Amino acid sequence: MEIILKYFPDLTPRQTACFEAMQPLYKEWNSAINVISRKDIDHLYEHHILHSLGIARVMRFAPGTSVLDVGTGGGFPGIPLAVMFPEVHFHLIDSIGKKIKVVGAVATSLGLQNVTSEQCRAEQVTEKYDFIVSRAVTSLPEFTSWIRKNIYKRNINPLHNGIFYLKGGNLTEELKQSAAKYQIYHLNRYFSEEFFETKSVVHLWF
Repeated sequence: MEIILKYFPDLTPRQTACFEAMQPLYKEWNSAINVISRKDIDHLYEHHILHSLGIARVMRFAPGTSVLDVGTGGGFPGIPLAVMFPEVHFHLIDSIGKKIKVVGAVATSLGLQNVTSEQCRAEQVTEKYDFIVSRAVTSLPEFTSWIRKNIYKRNINPLHNGIFYLKGGNLTEELKQSAAKYQIYHLNRYFSEEFFETKSVVHLWF
């Protein structure tokens, strides 16, 4: 938890309580349904929660913004972002039912009124959202082909409506093929831990 406060020292008591509750919640659920690798659960705050909050360092979503989290797994990046932005609505989807079960249970336990979840594939989603977030579920060209249809044209935020994609490594070739405008934000600009040395948030818009 200290690593979250290191970079986000101005959390409200409610936000702090939510982040503190995540470790025991995820440990309990992970022992029953493996949504995070067993060896990684001890690095929950750095590798999953803070990594998700990399998007919050790049973008402060305006109240009333709608966000779709595609391939959310156990709720990343959607759950940490929902705690950080209580006036933004997050819809979390995954094709695997047991993962969505965990997402729903965690959101309920944390009392998150701004989170909904659904078992489905991205191609099945018909609603539109201001932003789509994800953590490296597939190659960027394939991902953009799935969800381009789901982005609102309106803009109520400082940055263009589009995608925030958390990914590591060299993205040059994938971005060339994605047919989108983009900006890369290297997370080692914001977080000093070695884990973030090769991690980025990519903002794509059309």
